[in-house]
Amino acid sequence: MIAVALTATGPGQYRVTGDLDFASVGALVVEGERVFAASPTARIDLQGVGQANSAGLALLLEWLEQAKRRDQRIELVNLPESLARIATVTNLAGLLPLGTDAAKQLP
Repeated sequence: MIAVALTATGPGQYRVTGDLDFASVGALVVEGERVFAASPTARIDLQGVGQANSAGLALLLEWLEQAKRRDQRIELVNLPESLARIATVTNLAGLLPLGTDAAKQLP
C-alpha cells in the first residue's frame, strides 16, 4: 500500500497520490473538504494514484457533493484506469467532471 496524500500544486490545482481504498479515503474526505474550500475551482490530478477500488470512486463522488454545496466547480484529470472501469460499469461515469485527459481514458 502506498501512503495517500492530497497536495496543492498551484492556485486551484491539486494532486492525489497513493492508493485509494477503504483504509485511505476517510482521511481524504476530510482533507478535501478543508483544502478545496479555499478556491472557487479545483482541478484534481489523479495521475499519482496507484491502486484504486470502489472506495476511490466514492471519494470522488463525495468531493463532488462537497463542491456542489459550496457552488464550486471541480475537474478531474488523469483518472486511473481502475476508477474509469468502475465508473463505467456502475453507470456513474457521466457524473464525473472529467477534463480532456481523463475523458480519453473511459472505456
